[in-house]
Amino acid sequence: MIIGVPTEIKTNENRVALTPGGTLEFTKRGHTVYIQSNAGEGSGFTNEEYINAGAKILPTIEDIYGIAEMIIKVKEPIEKEYSLIKPNQLLFTYFHFASYEPLTMAMIKSNAICCAYETVESSDRSLPLLVPMSEVAGRMAIQQGAKYLEKPQRGRGVLLGGVPGVSPGKVLVLGGGVVGTQAAKMAAGLGATVTILDVSLKRLRYLNDVMPANVITMFSNEMNIRRLIVNHDLIVGAVLIPGAKAPNLITKEMLKDMRPGTVIVDVAVDQGGCIETCRPTTHDDPTFIIDDVVHYCVANMPGAVPYTSTLALTNATLPYALQLAEKGWQKACRENNELKLGLNIVNGKVVYQGVADAFGLEYTNVDTVL
Repeated sequence: MIIGVPTEIKTNENRVALTPGGTLEFTKRGHTVYIQSNAGEGSGFTNEEYINAGAKILPTIEDIYGIAEMIIKVKEPIEKEYSLIKPNQLLFTYFHFASYEPLTMAMIKSNAICCAYETVESSDRSLPLLVPMSEVAGRMAIQQGAKYLEKPQRGRGVLLGGVPGVSPGKVLVLGGGVVGTQAAKMAAGLGATVTILDVSLKRLRYLNDVMPANVITMFSNEMNIRRLIVNHDLIVGAVLIPGAKAPNLITKEMLKDMRPGTVIVDVAVDQGGCIETCRPTTHDDPTFIIDDVVHYCVANMPGAVPYTSTLALTNATLPYALQLAEKGWQKACRENNELKLGLNIVNGKVVYQGVADAFGLEYTNVDTVL
C-alpha cells in the first residue's frame, strides 16, 4: 500500500503521525511511505532519518494527498485540506466528528474512508489509541493549571503544593478515566489535595485503592459538583463518551459560585467539552476569562510536547495501521472488531451511531460497507 504522512498544519501542532522507526516497519514489509518534507521536524525527526528508514520525501501536502492510498495523520483535516481528500482514500487519524459538524459534512462529501483513532475500542471498552494522548493530556492539565493559577495569569495566586504552614491547593477532577487518573496522580504528586469524581463505583473503588492518601474519591452528581466547585482552585474536565459529544457537567450559571481566579482546564474540549462555557483555544492564545474564572481549553494539548507525544502515539497506532496496510481496510475491519469500531464515515455514509446522533444524520450499519 502507498502510505502518505502530511505535515500537520493545525495551529501549533508539532506532532507527526509516524516516526522513522514506524516508517521502517512499513517499508520492510514492502509498503511505500511518502513523508512530506520536514513533517517530523517539530518532533525532532529529520528528513534524513526518514530516508534512512526507506521513506520517500515529497515537498508539498498536495503531493502527499495526491499519491497516497492511506493518509496517516495526528489531527483531523482542517478546511484547507478538505479538497485534497480523494474518494476511497483511507484516512487514519483523530477526527472527533461529534464536536464539529463542518468537518463531518466535508468528510461525507469527500467519499473517503474515515477511521478514527478515538473510537477504536477494545473488548474491555478501553480506547487504545486515545490512551497515550489522554495520558499526556491528563498530566499536562495539571502542569498548565498550576501555571494559570499564578496571579500574573489572573489566577488565584495559589501554589498547588502549598508550603509548610500553608495549606496546599485543591484540585477537582471530573471523571476517573485515563485523563482523570493521570491528572489526579500528577496533582497528588505536587502535594495538592485532590477530589476525583466518577459515576462508576467500580472505578472509584479501584482509584481509592491505588491513589495516595491526598486523593479523595466521590460519586459524581450535580449536588456534589455544586458543593465542591465553591472551594476548589483548579477544576479538570476529563469526561469522554466515545464518539459522542461530552456532557456539560458545569453550566455557565455555576461559574458564579466559584472564587475569582479559579482555573478550569477542559481536556474534553475537542469532543465538545464538559464545561458549558468552554470553547476550543490554541497554544498561541490558550485562555479566556468568564465571570473571573480562567478557562484553559486547548484542543491539542499534547502538541506542546511533540517528542513525547509522537513516540507515545506511534507506539499505539502502528499495529493497527500495519493491519490496514497489509490487509486493506475492509478485510482488516472484518477481522478486527476494534478497527471496525474505528470506522465513522465510509463513502459518504455515517457508520458510527454517535456521529449520526450528534447531527441528526442517517445512520448506516457498518457491516453493510464491509
